[in-house]
Amino acid sequence: MTEIQGAVPAPLDTNTLKELARVICGDDHLFYRRAFEIAQFLENAGWGDVPEFDGESRAEWTLDRLLERRAQQTEIEKVLLRLADAREYYDEPDQLAKVLTAVNAFLVHEGLRLENPGGRPRLMPCDPALAQPGQHAPVELKATMSDVIGDPRMATLLQRRLDEARTCFANGAHVAAVIMLGSLLEGALLSAVQERDATLLGRKGPEKISLGELIDICKAAGWIDADVTNFSHSLRDYRNFVHPHREYREAHTPDRDTLNVSWYVVNGALNDLAASRPQ
Repeated sequence: MTEIQGAVPAPLDTNTLKELARVICGDDHLFYRRAFEIAQFLENAGWGDVPEFDGESRAEWTLDRLLERRAQQTEIEKVLLRLADAREYYDEPDQLAKVLTAVNAFLVHEGLRLENPGGRPRLMPCDPALAQPGQHAPVELKATMSDVIGDPRMATLLQRRLDEARTCFANGAHVAAVIMLGSLLEGALLSAVQERDATLLGRKGPEKISLGELIDICKAAGWIDADVTNFSHSLRDYRNFVHPHREYREAHTPDRDTLNVSWYVVNGALNDLAASRPQ
């Protein structure tokens, strides 16, 4: 159920571990765990040899356990992934989103982000610049790139572009973010066509097929819905603002509202492609 993306690259800062202990304990209106439940949580995360609670404060005991294994990045990663596991919140499923928000608020400073797309927890690298206000996409991406693209190298490349678009979004670089999202959409659609039915490209090679044609091909194949198709064509037009003279002729500069719509388009397209991918 969980996806290990590679161990935490370096030992987490002490203040980060303090915040992590706070979330595990469930203080500040998060998912509350009693002392014995904290030990059970660590065992559920895959830790062995968890000592019994010795009566000190829950936060201090939890922090001590994290500090003991601080240098074992894989052990810390297990804890993070368990926090994003829906099986921890059977009785209070709404808590999962709150926990993810709380964890990512401090984890971003370590260049990491905890996610649960499609119910599969994963730990991803991210740019610490995403700590700026408004860093997150305005709609939920339910699929992972690996749900959409079979080629792992291409999936990783497109994930990087999505992360870069988030960085642009966070720092008010609206034109750059829209261009990056248009590029991501083109890459995802082309990969889908190549993997599912390359004959749909006709006589054109992948280097000559246009984004507009890819959108129409995927719509005709039933891989993306009509609403995504229509708005994708609008994103295609804005993607062409990579050419400054195109933006000059349009006499319009993409703003935050344009970017919000672009996020809806890309996330919708990726969700549709994942749902329609042959098993």
